[in-house]
Amino acid sequence: MYRIAAKKCLNPTVTMMDIEAPAVAKKAKPGQFIILRTDADGERIPLTIAGYDREVGTVKIIFQIVGATTVKLNNKEVGDCLQDFVGPLGMPTELEGLKKVCIVGGGVGCAIALPIAQALHDMGCEVTSVIGFRNKDLLILEDEFKAASSRMYVMTDDGSYGRQGNVCVPLNEMFASGEKFDKVITIGPLIMMKFVVEATRPTGIPCVVSMNPIMIDGTGMCGGCRLTVGGKTKFACVDGPDFDGYLVDFDSAMERGTMFRDFERHAYDEACNLFKKA
Repeated sequence: MYRIAAKKCLNPTVTMMDIEAPAVAKKAKPGQFIILRTDADGERIPLTIAGYDREVGTVKIIFQIVGATTVKLNNKEVGDCLQDFVGPLGMPTELEGLKKVCIVGGGVGCAIALPIAQALHDMGCEVTSVIGFRNKDLLILEDEFKAASSRMYVMTDDGSYGRQGNVCVPLNEMFASGEKFDKVITIGPLIMMKFVVEATRPTGIPCVVSMNPIMIDGTGMCGGCRLTVGGKTKFACVDGPDFDGYLVDFDSAMERGTMFRDFERHAYDEACNLFKKA
């Protein structure tokens, strides 16, 4: 069993937890993920490692409350335990030799981007971070990104905080001014990553996307994270989650992502009703 050592609400729909898992913490690297089960009857879900403390033996996870299992997970408190917590899984993000990088995160995808920014910062890399949210109420991890960045832009769709507009606004401004990076790394909603890739494409700067958002069971068996990369079929969980953004077919990935929307909504409603009755 894996004990919840800390819990914090980051915004009304996003929660952060530290889980006691020394073996996972010992091996974890930025970009990797874990698979957990809340209880013996629970489903397996993959969550990206949002941080780790090797000395204390804890692994940080940040999740959005969107389905039945994340409702169950969010109803657990400090001192409660998880049934399973397996990892680290997936290929870590390639950071070796990078001197100047732009990290672009959107929404809860910022939880995945943060440990990458922190690792690059600790390596002496010049990190520019661009983080975007629909509005001020959904903002997360601002102070953490600020500490790991040489320069940071906060964007909100409605202008309620930072600058108004999407993450491509400062990105296009930097490219127009002749800014160069060793790599652009982007993590967030598929549509956001698609536009970041297209904004970066004319520059020829390598652009890496994390396909964590489309993973379902994390083993490659369900096929839910199947995507086309350079005309070939890949699986985000076993072949990634990082891919060359220029080669990813985002349109087909977004279409597949809508397949289970109604089913997940029904499961979410049932879980919410169960906890209300309890």
